[in-house]
Amino acid sequence: MAAQKHWQSGLAAFMAMGITAGTLAPIVAPAPSFAQTATSFSDVQSNYWAAQFIQSLAQRGVIAGFPDGSFRPDEQVTRAQFAAMLNKAFQKNQVRQGTSFVDVRSNFWAASAIQQSYSTGFMSGYPGSRFEPNQAIPREQVLVSLANGLEYRAQSNVEGTLKYFNDSANISGYARSPIAAATENQIVVNYPNLKFLNPDRVATRAQVAAFIYQALVSSNQASAINSPFIVAINGGIQDPVAIVIPQGTAIPVKYDKAEKILVTREETAPLTLTVSQNVVTDKGRVIIPAGSQVVGQIKPVKGQKGSQFIADKLILTNGQEYKINAQSETITKIETIKKGSRLGSALKSAVYGAGAAAAVSVVTGDRAIATEEVLGGAAIGGLIGAFFGKKSVDLIVIDPDTDLQMTIGENLQISLK
Repeated sequence: MAAQKHWQSGLAAFMAMGITAGTLAPIVAPAPSFAQTATSFSDVQSNYWAAQFIQSLAQRGVIAGFPDGSFRPDEQVTRAQFAAMLNKAFQKNQVRQGTSFVDVRSNFWAASAIQQSYSTGFMSGYPGSRFEPNQAIPREQVLVSLANGLEYRAQSNVEGTLKYFNDSANISGYARSPIAAATENQIVVNYPNLKFLNPDRVATRAQVAAFIYQALVSSNQASAINSPFIVAINGGIQDPVAIVIPQGTAIPVKYDKAEKILVTREETAPLTLTVSQNVVTDKGRVIIPAGSQVVGQIKPVKGQKGSQFIADKLILTNGQEYKINAQSETITKIETIKKGSRLGSALKSAVYGAGAAAAVSVVTGDRAIATEEVLGGAAIGGLIGAFFGKKSVDLIVIDPDTDLQMTIGENLQISLK
């Protein structure tokens, strides 16, 4: 498989032969159609069939509840509301020019979302340049939209796949191939009976939440949920796809626990970082989802009087783990702490390596520093003696937002399902 690195929308992108599905990243801007952003709803009990789908999407900011604390899972969804959900769940490059719908005014609350859903290929209009924004959307339209927007194509015989559903005869002609593709990719969720698709019934908020979440799972953007209502024919038809992330690719990461990390020049400190942005292919398929973790260590760099982050393991959001060869640039910025000096608020709230915490505690006499958040590793008590009598100590100051960005040192193969 050939791979070629380039950048797309500020993220690392990859060229991989055979990749045709466009995969997308979550957006969390609020939509006017939903007022509350809580992730626990008064009318969605833990044993409700769609509870996990609803809670997971609410945590992502894709859906929300109402001011009274309810979610109203059985309420119908309009085409405009669905467009707004799509706009928040997925990010995708345009595949066609926008268009004007005669029934969507420029000041309509969902006008922008409707244009986005059209230009990215998720939704289309009706004859006469109408969108029907207030029309309740049928279940088959939701599935067609997701399959088309993600550019899924049926890999098996369409009619053979649709025979699984006892009511397959009710599926419209235009929807048959996309729904077969959605079924293959395990986007279809049927409650209470797996065998009945009910394609012409209006979709409820709970059903749309389940479909959208499964679309995120199918595109490797969310962890799979164990639900008995997900349609999985023969355990799923798609074979895993191996994608090689080439050497030299940058992985954007963040560390939310503190604005600074302090270590001595000599110490090694364990550190776990979070991937801050999706890393995607040139087709938009997510390879490393935002929220994945990079486990490694801050280590001294021989001969350079500095430190760098060395990655050991990549843990994707779905639990897959990979050994990874990646590292940051050498960090050499120094902060000198002198005997008797008072630590500023920035240093007080920093995260310390065990060696740095012991050194600062001894040199400044501030024993409380040893109780601040300290990276794991050596026990502080065993290190304090090494700094007795010192009048100053030099610490490496690491800015997590800029200093810990890393590049892959050798090709990394990821298996996408």
